[in-house]
Amino acid sequence: MKLNVSANLTYEVISSSTIILNIHATRSKSQAILSESFKIDPYIEIEELITLQGENRYIRFEVPEAATINITYNALIDTTFKKTEGKLLKDVPVMQLPPFVLPYLSPSRYCQSDKLYRFANSRFGKIKNAFEKVLTLTNWIYENVEYLSGSTNSETSAYDTVTEQAGVCRDFAHLGIALCRALSIPARYFTGYSYMLTPPDFHACFEAFLGGEWVLFDATKLAPLNGMVKIATGRDAADTAIATIFGNINCTAISANCALAADKFRPFYYNGKTPRGLTYL
Repeated sequence: MKLNVSANLTYEVISSSTIILNIHATRSKSQAILSESFKIDPYIEIEELITLQGENRYIRFEVPEAATINITYNALIDTTFKKTEGKLLKDVPVMQLPPFVLPYLSPSRYCQSDKLYRFANSRFGKIKNAFEKVLTLTNWIYENVEYLSGSTNSETSAYDTVTEQAGVCRDFAHLGIALCRALSIPARYFTGYSYMLTPPDFHACFEAFLGGEWVLFDATKLAPLNGMVKIATGRDAADTAIATIFGNINCTAISANCALAADKFRPFYYNGKTPRGLTYL
């Protein structure tokens, strides 16, 4: 499926500073970048950095003096995904997990799975099928945590979200990840562009490692899962920040959009009657 994505950011740079951006769509078997453009006005020389396993494409640049800079990114992306019967996505014992998955079992800065172990196992531990566990906890988050803009900040963790029962997509994703890890299911943070998200913005959800595959879940249910364009994955939001700033800089404007580049689209959401998983190949 072809999608047009775009991002626009404006920064007021007070003094010499360095910015590392993470807004480029990642390249993978499931995402072909048909075209893309990146522009900084006024012109600044940039450096592209790609992490070892390709989860992130960073753009690093230095602003030598005070200035107002405008950043524009546009891309045409062709995504591929598949739907899998949930009952076929079996538990993978920890002894059989591939090495690259093991870090996604451990607690991280925003996903304190160790603090949520008892809660997760008392509510979801008796469910036998791993996919059903994740689907059930995702629905629990949707039903019990209020989506409330401005209710959290950059320090809010999954444990805080359980307590306050309010948050935004970032918090919903962190809670889903923490509950999965508490159940010995590897899970990672997913950030990207999302079609049909209202209002348009960057979006966060999570992937659980089920049956040897990364399966996508979104506890906010604000957008169809088959309309996502992946920017990055990581242990939590600390690994996938849209911008990491070193210096005296203020962000004065930020926007993101994702639009269909083809005519046909059938939205896919998870619910209690949809025992299928969606995996980006």
